[in-house]
Amino acid sequence: MQDTQSAMRDADSVASAKETDEACVSAGKITAESAYEGVSNYCHRKYDWSIAEGNPSIMYVEMGEETESEYQVIFRSYTGAFVYFYVDKTSGMTRMVERVPSLNVENEVGTINLSDYLEKKN
Repeated sequence: MQDTQSAMRDADSVASAKETDEACVSAGKITAESAYEGVSNYCHRKYDWSIAEGNPSIMYVEMGEETESEYQVIFRSYTGAFVYFYVDKTSGMTRMVERVPSLNVENEVGTINLSDYLEKKN
């Protein structure tokens, strides 16, 4: 019985955190969790992750640095390239910069609206 109650409290905490996170996004305040979730969703839609099934360390998404105005989220491709996502904390507009360390190349590759990649809850 106690395990069931504990599980219910944990589920309530997760649901509450998601609701709070969604409220922050709709109020124009992007959280670190929302930045990570949106970028991860984008990367999982855009890139083929099947190549990483046998070796997950060759493709991943992780949080980078945070400034007063933006979060940095980093995607590493199986090719060794990195895409740095700079998520504006207020608007959710996200600038993408691709870096290929082996070639010493860096390019701006576009922008996305983070809210397009956050799960919508009813």
